[in-house]
Amino acid sequence: MQIFLARNNVQAGPYTLDQLNIMLASGEVQLDDLMWHEGFTEWRRVGEVTGNQAFYQPAFATQASAPTPNHTTSTADDNLSVNRLYGKPESRATDTKSTAKPKSVSLNKAKPIAATDKVVGDVVLAPIMSRVLATAINGLLYLLAVIPLLMALTKVNIDYSKFQNVQNFDAAYQYSVTLMEQIPQNTLMMSQAMVFGLLAIQFLFIVLRGQSLGKLITGIRVVDQTTHLLPSFGKRVLMRTIVLFILYNLLFSFTSFLGFAVIAIHYFMAAKNDKNIGLHDKLAHTLVVKADDRQLGKTPKA
Repeated sequence: MQIFLARNNVQAGPYTLDQLNIMLASGEVQLDDLMWHEGFTEWRRVGEVTGNQAFYQPAFATQASAPTPNHTTSTADDNLSVNRLYGKPESRATDTKSTAKPKSVSLNKAKPIAATDKVVGDVVLAPIMSRVLATAINGLLYLLAVIPLLMALTKVNIDYSKFQNVQNFDAAYQYSVTLMEQIPQNTLMMSQAMVFGLLAIQFLFIVLRGQSLGKLITGIRVVDQTTHLLPSFGKRVLMRTIVLFILYNLLFSFTSFLGFAVIAIHYFMAAKNDKNIGLHDKLAHTLVVKADDRQLGKTPKA
């Protein structure tokens, strides 16, 4: 059996069951490391598969193949594992015996951990660009939903000076109502149906999977910062969805620049944080990670 290990964004392996148990017994492999071998469909935390014990006995392995937990014999290959897991340079002696794999391996259905990935416990943080792309996709979907309305407005003579006086909201609102009255009723109904349909679908996916359509397409998800499972209903629906939806609608209705500025600040903060935590994540105490079906278990109530 070939076993692969990963720690601090560095993968190493393959190792035998004997080598793994030697490293577990000596503390060289930690329970918070990640591991994969044939039969796994995902990378898993070492402590999860060993029952938080410093010894691993898979169900299909024979008793004779596993060393006793207090076995402390060390070989060149054992030292290799420690060096590679910590990302340290390896000696020439161990290089000759190494069966080194690339830093990103993809065997069977196991999800590889790229060298640039940030790992927190048993989750891989979503890259910032994936989050930006998800936001852009959500914005594009909203734009597509209002296309019938935008096309109708191009046929209406609009006096943009009516919107320039930001101190007179009543006048701007009344003028907006006048413009809407010039648009065919069926166009308004179609646009409203598309917008509300999009919002309903977005809401459904957020409730069931912790993903907007943009996050679903880019393969990322919102999880609780502590449990790494789906956040509570209040966090993912109230804080990260309804509150943010209202906030950004207010910002963009006041001035588009302010809305885009807040979004830029959010992603700048996330890029500078070791856990990619931005404004949204601080507000709801969540993380955005690469999606994994194991995360769909609900966070227990406190």
